[in-house]
Amino acid sequence: MLESITDKLTDALKGPLLPQNDNANVDTTERFLSILAGTVIAYKALSQIRKHPIIALQEAMVGGVLLYRGATGVCPIYSRIGKDNTDTPAITITERFIVDKPREEVYAFWRNLENLPRFMKHLASVEEQSENRSQWKANLPGELVKLTWNAEITREEENSYIGWQSVEGSMVDNAGKVEFSDALNGSGTELNVEISYFPPAGSLGQGIARLLNRVFEDKIREDVTNFKHFVEGEEYKTYVNSPSFVEKIQNTFKKNS
Repeated sequence: MLESITDKLTDALKGPLLPQNDNANVDTTERFLSILAGTVIAYKALSQIRKHPIIALQEAMVGGVLLYRGATGVCPIYSRIGKDNTDTPAITITERFIVDKPREEVYAFWRNLENLPRFMKHLASVEEQSENRSQWKANLPGELVKLTWNAEITREEENSYIGWQSVEGSMVDNAGKVEFSDALNGSGTELNVEISYFPPAGSLGQGIARLLNRVFEDKIREDVTNFKHFVEGEEYKTYVNSPSFVEKIQNTFKKNS
């Protein structure tokens, strides 16, 4: 019987997510676990109600509380202590560093957003659809969830600043900016990079948020700082000598002349 109940719960989890509750303070993962644990405990209580009625009654109460917690998304204990586990966390990475390359060249490389996956391994691809709009795809282990979103350039200053953000209704809210300036010692370019991911609200958003937090945060920080290693390495040298990049640099200088 217990196995049958567990199978039904497993099948249920494959279907639509649990109904939303405006007063919920328990996230979706905890709700699922609460329902599973509550079912097991309640079944155990019922199976020993004749032999150990007092113990069975206590276990039934515990199981009932867990089932209520899972079904409604409301935890009485959390309510008393003011804890809300449905808050959606965000990831914000800020890094400042200097690379031994001229500012115009570094800016031209970043401005072609399709270059980002060359050193940002958390991105599978970025496809530019127009001058200011692009489609991004995250690179997740095993592709457990396919995260794609569209973004647009929100602010641009030639050789100095690039800012972008995901468009309204995206599965993941992403924003970023890069500031480019000449290094104080007169050699190279100083970059100030800020990238943020804000998973959407709701149960799906909570699941994505946990995935992003566990997989993304360290990886994104590593990717950003990896740019210095990349831009001063052999792969970059090969790229900047390619006809497409040389043409882009030449066009940049023509605009500024």
